[in-house]
Amino acid sequence: MADFRRVLEFLVLTAILQMAICAEFFKPFNVSYDHRALIIDGKRRMLISSGIHYPRATPDMWPDLIAKSKEGGADVIQTYAFWNGHEPIRGQYNFEGRYDIVKFVKLVGSAGLYFHLRIGPYVCAEWNFGGFPVWLRDVPGIEFRTDNEPFKVEMQRFVKKMVDLMQQEMLFSWQGGPIILLQIENEYGNIESKYGQRGKEYIKWAARMAHALGAGVPWVMCKQTDAPEDIIDACNGYYCDGFKPNSYKKPALWTEDWNGWYTTWGGRVPHRPVEDNAFAVARFFQRGGSFHNYYMYFGGTNFGRTSGGPFYITSYDYDAPLDEYGLLSQPKWGHLKDLHAAIKLCEPALVAVDDAPEYINLGPKQEAHVYRGSSHTEDLSSSLSGDEICSAFLANIDEHNSASVKFLGQVYSLPPWSVSILPDCKNVAFNTAKVGAQISIKTAELGSSCFSNITEPGYQLLREDRLISTTWVTSKEPIGEWGENNFTAQGILEHLNVTKDTSDYLWYVCRIHISDEDSSYWETSQVYPKLIIGSIRDVVRIFVNGQLAGSVVGRWVPVEQPVQLVQGYNELAILSATVGLQNYGAFLEKDGAGFKGQVKLTGLKSGEIDLSMSLWSYQVGLKGEFMKIYSLEEHDSAVWIDLQQDSISTSFTWYKTFFDAPSGKDPVALDLGSMGKGQAWVNGHNIGRYWSLVAPKGGCQKTCDYRGAYNSDKCTTNCGETTQRWYHIPRAWLRPSNNLLVLFEETGGNPLEISILLHSTTTICAQVSESHYPPLHLWSHPDIVNRKRSISDLPPEMHLRCDDGQIISSVTFASYGTPQGGCQEFSQGKCHAPTSLSVVSEACQGRNECTIRVSNKIFGDPCQRVAKTLAVEAKCQSSSAMNAAWL
Repeated sequence: MADFRRVLEFLVLTAILQMAICAEFFKPFNVSYDHRALIIDGKRRMLISSGIHYPRATPDMWPDLIAKSKEGGADVIQTYAFWNGHEPIRGQYNFEGRYDIVKFVKLVGSAGLYFHLRIGPYVCAEWNFGGFPVWLRDVPGIEFRTDNEPFKVEMQRFVKKMVDLMQQEMLFSWQGGPIILLQIENEYGNIESKYGQRGKEYIKWAARMAHALGAGVPWVMCKQTDAPEDIIDACNGYYCDGFKPNSYKKPALWTEDWNGWYTTWGGRVPHRPVEDNAFAVARFFQRGGSFHNYYMYFGGTNFGRTSGGPFYITSYDYDAPLDEYGLLSQPKWGHLKDLHAAIKLCEPALVAVDDAPEYINLGPKQEAHVYRGSSHTEDLSSSLSGDEICSAFLANIDEHNSASVKFLGQVYSLPPWSVSILPDCKNVAFNTAKVGAQISIKTAELGSSCFSNITEPGYQLLREDRLISTTWVTSKEPIGEWGENNFTAQGILEHLNVTKDTSDYLWYVCRIHISDEDSSYWETSQVYPKLIIGSIRDVVRIFVNGQLAGSVVGRWVPVEQPVQLVQGYNELAILSATVGLQNYGAFLEKDGAGFKGQVKLTGLKSGEIDLSMSLWSYQVGLKGEFMKIYSLEEHDSAVWIDLQQDSISTSFTWYKTFFDAPSGKDPVALDLGSMGKGQAWVNGHNIGRYWSLVAPKGGCQKTCDYRGAYNSDKCTTNCGETTQRWYHIPRAWLRPSNNLLVLFEETGGNPLEISILLHSTTTICAQVSESHYPPLHLWSHPDIVNRKRSISDLPPEMHLRCDDGQIISSVTFASYGTPQGGCQEFSQGKCHAPTSLSVVSEACQGRNECTIRVSNKIFGDPCQRVAKTLAVEAKCQSSSAMNAAWL
């Protein structure tokens, strides 16, 4: 009894400490809104939100992602709640590991940030089945996302579960927690018309249901122009500056700023220029916006089989400010950080204006929006001009030409497709098209303790004075039935009805008898049999008597496959494989997978045979999956043999090896460019599907012009290259040595060329001119606040930074003057300060980050009356590696 009491006291103390984590930063406060903004603790706020999906990272990554979001200027972290991750089996909940959403919310609160929880429970998100659990399809009489009682019962049960959980953990703002905003449904307006009046009734019901749960914070519906009066409708898109909510009583919220886009297998990789992204955000706040969220700020990884689509790749990098591995993507992260700082300088004026800002036409495609008001608070803007505060946004929406405009008696130069932000209506703090942030060049390099480029089994490779020995073993996966949980049924069964999405794979097996007459008929008529299937999705592989006859890939595409049959009985085995379930659109419950239409055999003397109602044997999944031979506990349960040179690149094969973790803290990637299609596991963790499809050779741009409206095909890369070659292995899933790597290969590949790589920033570059704006942090300097100095008198600064755990090992180029070229192609111009390299090296070398003022006082004046620029290129290296080298 005493032991139980001690355990109980420990649990109570732990709960109190967990609540104190949030309470340390948040006393209970209320959240409401008016027509201008969210009102937090009685004050209007202009808010920047960072989209991070907790299951797309490991829990050990969460604190760093949150910290980098906050450093980048975020006030809020936003995420969906992933129903199929939290309730994989009806009534059995999972809130552990990557799905420990309570821990994630508490970490956000402990960082002093707010939280926006988008419960949905439909999420889209390029996530498997749009976040719905597949068991939902089996509820009798169910129709998703409409006025359907079975669906509403299940939806309400999950939404209530999430709201109750957050309330029990004291995570709502009025409880002292970080949650300030919730979302019900998601982009339903895109498909509402498909459901007619039932769709309209469903939205009204969803709103009533959400409010009845008593969460105590506002609810949002995005892309929902008919959102009820007590729900804030919000915008999603590349641009939302023209968005107006459906009621004057509601503020303008931007729940998804698509700062990147997703990628499909065999597709090009989209990128969105940061100049355009910054332009869109600045225009949103310029024209009355008040809450903005990046979708995504960190995209992460679709571990396991969580990727939707179909055909979305495992990486969900999304060209986000934080890349898939959690590293800063520069210049996107740094330029947006500066944008956020400039917007924050304007916040007192933005929240003081009750109605629309003052609009001033500055030209045919140029305009200003001015926010004026009065303030009784001691802030930067009020100190600049007594009690009056004033901030302005000057926009040039011309896609091609710069413009010189006159505003309040001063002349300003505006690059094309840009916005200048003037926190004091006088001095420019930021222009969206002028990037002063560094550029980071990342590479994937061989780790110091791994395997790579093995040419023979057991080949020993000496790398960095460490002996590495790698031996691959293999195990064949049976074709067709393998004897566990198989069954026989009349006719073709729908794929998901059989697998329940417990595996990508489903075998359909039947026997076909070929008579003597059929064999003779083929010889004389030269007409040969074909297997015809009405349509399939996503992948089908057809085997006859154990031999592969052909494969088809597509979304509901017809199949017409010649097959070689022999006299007597033939075994026809068809493998249906999914590559992520549909995540978007109406009537998801009806989409399904596998086959549709008739299945028949043609080319017989008697005509054709309808196989649709034949007797078929069904086998769910792979034998290796069932035995869990990818796990640390069960990998020896398979019959493994040494990989022989002549058995390389075989299909339907399992491969296994062990490797040591690369030293250091840099993120780890697995290079699977030599493989075909399959899945990979490390120490039992499924790191995702892999598929070495190559993007089209054409369609990529040599240079990316940020000017003009963006679309996902505008600035693409990777033409003619494998869409995804590197796969993230989280450090938390690795041991120092003897890590188990298992792959299932469908089509054939060469595991001997697999390598373990370190993903890191190796080269950083920056260019800052004398005319660039002074650093934003100096706007709050006492001399500026007290008007002893003008912000325009301060020199600009260059800031350089390597990844955490790295230092600037060398400065390979530095020139203050008129340098030419760009990153990795810099050269000195006619004007060059000879002190450039020594000044920068002294300030930066051996440090993780450094700051250099860009002025003649620092470098000397190499050429008077010439506008000068500082250009720098430097190398980053792991500090531990540097220390080892010095030793």
